[in-house]
Amino acid sequence: MTDTPETPTPGALPLTTLRPVAPAAATRPLVTPISPSVVYCTADADAMDAVYEGSLPPGEAGYTYSREGHPNATALAGRIDAMEGLDPAAGGGTVTGSGMAAVAAVLLGLLEAGDHVVASDQLYGRTARMMTRELPRLGIETTLVDATDGDAVAAAMRPQTRLIVVEVVANPTIRIADMNRIAALAAAHPRALLVVDNTFTTPLGFPAFARGADVVLHSVTKLLAGHSDAMLGWVAARDPVLNTALREAAETWGLTPSPFDCWLAERGLTSFALRHERATANAAALAERLAGARGVVRVLYPGRADHPDHNRAQAVLQGRWGNMVSFVLEGGRAEVNAFLQAARAIPFAPTLGDVSTTLSHPASSSHRALSEEARLALGIPEGFIRMSVGIDDAAAVGEVLAAAAESIAA
Repeated sequence: MTDTPETPTPGALPLTTLRPVAPAAATRPLVTPISPSVVYCTADADAMDAVYEGSLPPGEAGYTYSREGHPNATALAGRIDAMEGLDPAAGGGTVTGSGMAAVAAVLLGLLEAGDHVVASDQLYGRTARMMTRELPRLGIETTLVDATDGDAVAAAMRPQTRLIVVEVVANPTIRIADMNRIAALAAAHPRALLVVDNTFTTPLGFPAFARGADVVLHSVTKLLAGHSDAMLGWVAARDPVLNTALREAAETWGLTPSPFDCWLAERGLTSFALRHERATANAAALAERLAGARGVVRVLYPGRADHPDHNRAQAVLQGRWGNMVSFVLEGGRAEVNAFLQAARAIPFAPTLGDVSTTLSHPASSSHRALSEEARLALGIPEGFIRMSVGIDDAAAVGEVLAAAAESIAA
């Protein structure tokens, strides 16, 4: 009896076609391809060791499992590394699944029980919540201070202080941190690291590493990606040992970015400098327009001489005032609602950094967890509006804002 070949199962694919391999090519794509694969193959165990141990030939990248890195995250990280002036010897920044994931990587990767954190009392609401509600469960204490007052920061320092966490420009009050004093305090402290959330200012507004930061992070979701369609974060340390700790924390806690979101953000970065320049010019014009509008009690913009930290802003921002403007309407919630309804041509959304100008209301969004008394202490009354200025027609946006403010004043 002779053996006969097995009959293939109807509809089944031959083994060689189940996992196709990209053909060799004499050309390369101009645009970074999306690499959605979760897993990556190696020729053998020695090759796998080389990937994990980082002993691949110069210029080669290796991946194993996308939670531990993938080509799109590498491409995006490299772009932001260069923008932030990160020394390549530090090993490169880590892209995370959100801005809050970048914050989490810092706290989980660099802190341990018994450590102490000094943080600005005007951080993004969720960041402050993480520090005051989540870190105590891990045996880590946080002291919130007014970062515009270097003496207050100095008074809060302890021998156990491990991190000083600040935003250069506070969200949403647009107050300017005393960065020169804070950087000097961190440099003089035996353990403290200066962590700068550079989301509002961006690398074009504040070169954080060059100005003394030990760790820099971004919500890439905002100005860097710039189109409200990708949720990502980025974090890096100047010290390679700390940078490794950040990367390992992100991998271990699963703070993984999506390849597609990384691809979208890398595309967004190509227009970032142009968007930033236009949005900053628009913001200055709109701040001026709002300052003369009926129904507007106060305008906060660092480039204006009436900003409470204008002199410090000149030293810290050096003329790069940014695209964020906040203002206070006359009245309370009823007037806020009337204003937003009258200004419907401008999106009302809890976001910033989009190509379009958007409005947000901290009391009902980012700072809703705070009591009215706590918000007032930070300078955020019910009539407070934060505006993220985009690249749209500033004159047209100004007309809508002025008319809406006039309607509530009337």
